[in-house]
Amino acid sequence: MGTERRAPRVLLERWFNAALAAVDPARCLPPVLPEPGAGRSVVVGAGKAAASMAAAVEANYAGPLTGLVIVPYGHATATRCIEVREAGHPVPDEAGVAATEELLDRLEGLGPDDQVLVLLSGGGSALLSAPAPPLTLAEKQATTRALLRSGAPIDAINTVRRHLSRVKGGRLAVHAHPARVVTLLISDVPGDDPATIASGPTSPDTSTPEDARRVLERYQVPCEPSVAAALEQVQPPPKPDDPRLRGVSCQVVAGAQAALQAAAQAARADGVTPLVLGDTLEGEAREVARVLIGMGRSCRRWGAPVPPPCVLLSGGETSVTVRGAGRGGRNTELALAAALAADGIPGFHLLSADTDGIDGSEDNAGALVDPATLARARTQGVDAWAHLAENDSYGFFEAVGGLLHTGPTLTNVNDFRALLVP
Repeated sequence: MGTERRAPRVLLERWFNAALAAVDPARCLPPVLPEPGAGRSVVVGAGKAAASMAAAVEANYAGPLTGLVIVPYGHATATRCIEVREAGHPVPDEAGVAATEELLDRLEGLGPDDQVLVLLSGGGSALLSAPAPPLTLAEKQATTRALLRSGAPIDAINTVRRHLSRVKGGRLAVHAHPARVVTLLISDVPGDDPATIASGPTSPDTSTPEDARRVLERYQVPCEPSVAAALEQVQPPPKPDDPRLRGVSCQVVAGAQAALQAAAQAARADGVTPLVLGDTLEGEAREVARVLIGMGRSCRRWGAPVPPPCVLLSGGETSVTVRGAGRGGRNTELALAAALAADGIPGFHLLSADTDGIDGSEDNAGALVDPATLARARTQGVDAWAHLAENDSYGFFEAVGGLLHTGPTLTNVNDFRALLVP
């Protein structure tokens, strides 16, 4: 293998691309599509991968289809008979509310011979937006922004979302009753729980409004009067024994573990020993970065848990408690914190990226760190610690190089991290 092909950045990007290919809807959906029923087949869905999932269904489903899916702006792809609507993410907007109402209209009047194919992926929580009265869209937007800045993990955020919605927490499935409901999911959440993916619109909800109140209290998110009223008045979500869910099935067709295993296989082919640390790593991004670098240091010094050359692979979703006014998502912040943790240690290379191609609300997927990252910063007079304190990881890597741009990948299995120890 030539030197150019073995350049660390080339290797890291090749392994990332292998991970993305493993969770491409065109590969994952065809083997699990149901047979058409006796009646109509209606496709609905939401998420960053929903349009590419819809296209895969159209290319492989055996019968006629109609339907509508909702994706973030810039995530649409060509479809023939399933309509695609774009809306706001990660904060819901009026386009999302209108698209959700149109989606619900598609489910009116269905009977027991009809089949609803629900396509869900990460991002669906913001896109399926139907605020529970008396909550207004503006009030829901404010609560969402506060939750996203609070450092709360995704399962906690989605607990609140389920109890402020007319469609989440199994309510979409109730709306489709008595039709058969088949839900196919691409998971972006640690643990791959269908009740958490896109806030579980077709899954029973065992949480309570009190659980949602506790999340708001724990993460110091104001419980405005309209939020409190909505939590009191919202229609209870269906529980696991609800008879309206008997015709509902849910199947996770792709998740972070499949992506990590594909990257590990690609690394072995390149002569690098992979170690998959898991697909459920959570916590503050900067703290996870310190742990990863500590493990890399152990590999380099002691050959444990694996000897170099090796790559430590991990997935899951970190969080960022936002205290500054800078720009940058959780993967870019993790990369900056890792660069600082590895300062003075030769040889480390890291890729940290969101598999959907969008880190937070920026235009980059994440960032790459190499042994010269901090040296370039010092030469240019860029203070890495100040950028981290201000949550301005995007500004740091924009100045010194290292931003990773892929554009929307049209899939989403959460974060992907690869630490290469040569």
